[in-house]
Amino acid sequence: MDLTFHCPNCQQELMVDASAAGQVIQCPTCNSEIGVPMPDVTNIRPHNPIHDSAAAKVEHHFVVPVREGPPEVLIPTGKKEEDVTPSPEKKIKIRIFRHSDCIEVGRDRYEETVSAFLNKVGWENVLNMTPLTYTHIDIATQKILTDYAIQIIYRG
Repeated sequence: MDLTFHCPNCQQELMVDASAAGQVIQCPTCNSEIGVPMPDVTNIRPHNPIHDSAAAKVEHHFVVPVREGPPEVLIPTGKKEEDVTPSPEKKIKIRIFRHSDCIEVGRDRYEETVSAFLNKVGWENVLNMTPLTYTHIDIATQKILTDYAIQIIYRG
């Protein structure tokens, strides 16, 4: 426990351990010799550095602003995923066009088929187009062939 008292000469507040009661010490401010008073119940208190700091002794008066009406939005937020509802009439669909499926007898119709589909769906409904490369076994020749395709994700 600490004992707090004031120097009788310079009024400096001093704090010493309660075990120093009755001893003579030298004031660090005015260098006069003073006797440490005997503790009484009201003079002994536990040392709290935060409570005894200079900042704790300064009185602060804060004012909280009061607003009328709805609160102001300081940080705008985007829509949450659960708030976004898809339109009920158009669902997300997927379509894959393989090059080998678009070959007729001696004629490659891959580009015509994909273009016709894109014109039918409309560019505003296309969400993603991904080119694909894959391998498969040709039944007639029993060889592994590499082919290509396109995957289209769209609203329709």
